[in-house]
Amino acid sequence: MEIKEAELVVSAPSKAHWPESELPEIVLAGRSNVGKSSLINTLCGRKALAYVGNTPGKTRLLNFFDIDHRFMLVDVPGYGFANASKQMLIQFGEMMEDYFSSRSQLKGLVLLVDMRHAPTEDDIGMAEYARYYEIPFAVVATKMDKVPRSQQSRQIKLIAEALTCSQEVIIPFSAITKQGREELMEAIEALLDNKEPESE
Repeated sequence: MEIKEAELVVSAPSKAHWPESELPEIVLAGRSNVGKSSLINTLCGRKALAYVGNTPGKTRLLNFFDIDHRFMLVDVPGYGFANASKQMLIQFGEMMEDYFSSRSQLKGLVLLVDMRHAPTEDDIGMAEYARYYEIPFAVVATKMDKVPRSQQSRQIKLIAEALTCSQEVIIPFSAITKQGREELMEAIEALLDNKEPESE
C-alpha cells in the first residue's frame, strides 16, 4: 500500500470536535517521545505532516489524519509525561476511555514502544486496555537504529514477554532508515480488514 495523499483533518480537544466521518480509524498510541510524529511522517512520506518536537508530551489533542480518503490515522496524546498535572492526566484518561468505548469507526490500534527500553507500566496498560475493549492491535518497536543489531532480538523478546504477545507480531521500525515501513503498512491493512496481527 502506497500513500498518495495525507492531510490533517482536525486536532480535536474533545468529543464534540471528532470528525463526522465514516472512514475506518487506526489509532497510534505510545508514551511521550516514542516517535509517533516521526512514524506518521515516515509512513506518509512527508517531512512535517505531524509535529516533531524535542519536548515530550506536546500533543494534547486527538489528531485525525485522512489517508488517501481511505482511512484515518488517529494520533492520541502520548502518555507517561512526567510534568503533566493530575488534572491533565484525569482528562486524558477520560478522553481515551470515551474514544475507545464509543467510537464505532475504530478498527485497530498500533502500539508504539521504544526498542531501547523494556515496556513501561503505561505500555502494558495500553495493551491490556486494547484487549479489554477487544481492539485488534499491532506493536511497533521504534528507534531500532539506536539499538545495536546484536541486541535487537533480545529487546524484541523483552517487549513480547512484557506485553504477552508473540515476537513475530512486533515490527522493528526506524524513522531514520525507514526500515519496518512496509511491514507496518501490511499490519495496518490487516487491521483495516479486521484481521488480528497479534494472532498471526
